[in-house]
Amino acid sequence: MGAYILRRLLLMIPTLFGVLLVCFVIVQFVPGGPVQRIIGQLTGQGGNALDRIGGGGADFGQSHESLGLGTANSKYRGAQGLDPAFIASLEKQFGLDKPPLERFRILVWNYLRFDFGNSYFRDISVVQLIKEKLPVSISLGLWMTLISYAISIPLGIRKAIKDGSAFDVWTSAVVVVGYAIPGFLFGIMLIVFFAGGSFFDWFPLRGLTSNNFAELSFFGKIVDYAWHIALPLTAMLLSAFATTTLLTKNSFLDEIRKQYVTTARAKGLTERKILYGHVFRNAMLIVIAGFPSAFISIFFTGQLLIEAIFSLDGLGLLGYESIINRDYPVVIATVYIFALVGVVVSLLSDLLYTWIDPRIDFERRDV
Repeated sequence: MGAYILRRLLLMIPTLFGVLLVCFVIVQFVPGGPVQRIIGQLTGQGGNALDRIGGGGADFGQSHESLGLGTANSKYRGAQGLDPAFIASLEKQFGLDKPPLERFRILVWNYLRFDFGNSYFRDISVVQLIKEKLPVSISLGLWMTLISYAISIPLGIRKAIKDGSAFDVWTSAVVVVGYAIPGFLFGIMLIVFFAGGSFFDWFPLRGLTSNNFAELSFFGKIVDYAWHIALPLTAMLLSAFATTTLLTKNSFLDEIRKQYVTTARAKGLTERKILYGHVFRNAMLIVIAGFPSAFISIFFTGQLLIEAIFSLDGLGLLGYESIINRDYPVVIATVYIFALVGVVVSLLSDLLYTWIDPRIDFERRDV
């Protein structure tokens, strides 16, 4: 097993290098950029604070020349009239004054040392920014994972045992309908009915805790936290358990029909002993195989719209805002960390294989 773990760890290096390379290349060819964003703000094309403060910069009868801005041509769209020295200072500030190969070499060297740099538009390091957003995503992802698996696995087992019965039919209908409804749409419905005041005003509209959270007792903090997380968690859970439930059911059905189950029954073992002593171990392998992708999607990729709807400032919303704002250090670092967590969780799932079924030996496989 040691050699297999070593091979997997070594394979992580080209995987993470490829992730960095793809992210860097995409960033180079995406229209716009941090310099373009600043130019748009300065020329009144970005719909930002300058429009609100100065009415578009030159709306007071002042030309670009009277504002002290030059008329030189620029490679940036909308930069005509801006001082070339100012454009050059922006490129230097964002590290764009170096050739692409040199920038990529610096990026790889920094990431080898886990130095993710600073945000372009926030006076904070990328690591600190991610740490600030992480508690929200962990709160949603952890509870969603625990609750969805706690519902899906027992429900899938029960459906396999009662295959074809009325219980199996109506639970399948509920699961399929829940899977078909988008989580964000269900979240909007929950807000309208239970938090918007149109029908009921039972739950808060936004946030993970109340403003007076620090003043509450320990039990009061638990109640307040559960009160705030109830609606977003319900919206995320609606479709999360559907796939795992059907996967568990089908896996158990395949195992129950195998010959070793018939042999166990012929030897006089009880159904409970057969189900949880033999079938469960074999049937859960396929569920564990899908855990890494489910883990990543639940924690990082499946929360964007939910976080936006319920005003939860987590990693999903951070990634979206960073892409829109062309905050490339945050974008690349977020994708890199997601990839790193993904490959580590994938390795852990393989190790779980051997723990659940000792017959599996990865040492004998060419991986």
